[in-house]
Amino acid sequence: MDILVDVARQFWHYIVEVFPYLALGFLFSGLIQVFVPSDWIARHLGGRGARPLLYATIAGVALPICCVGSLPVAVSLHHKGARLGPVLSFLVATPATSVPALLVSYGLLGLTFTAYIFIAVIALGLAMGIIGNRLRIKPTGSAGEPASITDPICGRHVDLSGPDLISVEHEGAMFYFCCDLCRTQFSRARADNPAACTSGQCSCQPQPRNRLLQALRHAFVTMPRDIGPEILVGLALAAVVAAVTPIGHFVSEYFAGALSYVVALPVGILMYTCSTASVPFIHALLSQGLNPGAGMLLLIVGPVTSWSTILVLRKQFGVQTLGIYLAVISVLSLAAGLLYTLL
Repeated sequence: MDILVDVARQFWHYIVEVFPYLALGFLFSGLIQVFVPSDWIARHLGGRGARPLLYATIAGVALPICCVGSLPVAVSLHHKGARLGPVLSFLVATPATSVPALLVSYGLLGLTFTAYIFIAVIALGLAMGIIGNRLRIKPTGSAGEPASITDPICGRHVDLSGPDLISVEHEGAMFYFCCDLCRTQFSRARADNPAACTSGQCSCQPQPRNRLLQALRHAFVTMPRDIGPEILVGLALAAVVAAVTPIGHFVSEYFAGALSYVVALPVGILMYTCSTASVPFIHALLSQGLNPGAGMLLLIVGPVTSWSTILVLRKQFGVQTLGIYLAVISVLSLAAGLLYTLL
């Protein structure tokens, strides 16, 4: 019973500690989602050279979507002509960190840790993009069966093999959407002009008077619904680690030295962790003696190597691209963790 009380106390402590930063991050994310046009992103990621890689990496860091949400966007960018480099940069930077994750990291882990992981993610995204641009691998897909369909509002390709498809049935036909914002716009527009919605003349940008409301809805309804459970699980795991003494002894004995890297790398690859939700968990492990470099490694590797990412990369770009992606992520994230311990 005492353990349960300690876990509950630690859980409440993390809730109080994280909530202000998380709420502010959700608000920023809603404003970015509504006020930054989607076509602007596609327009700046389709060229050659270093600039698209930088744009893809910065956009990935700023956009309020997780690794699963980034997959249809990345595939859409590739379908619209983006080279493999910017696509891989985007897939690395988007889930590895975000505005909420950075704010939560600042609140729990401090400015130095937050600044380092921000710079490390940008460097990792750029390096992944440079390597991706040098690959000469043709995308692979399922013959005779489309893997994606176009969103009738914004024109993005929606991955039909992905989880949690957003769809609406209209006059016997199914329409698929990249986000709730497009689905809401479709539902409103079809009442006024159904033909426009099915001919691609709609825009996923809401009317000016509704834009702030849409931003708030995305920030405090859609995002908490999408990643809220993961965040709560992360906080609960953090509370257990912080409260249960045997776990603390195990961490301090076996994860304080070089062995921590050997364990953290495969665990990070095999176990998906949300960038925001994993911060309290890593904070708890660090408080129990986890090697800081291994903590940095887990925060980078966990979010960018989810099973969804692995399966989509294999399907769209082939096994060789997937292998190179995992190898580059492993080597560079390990280097980032080791370098952090030397600072």
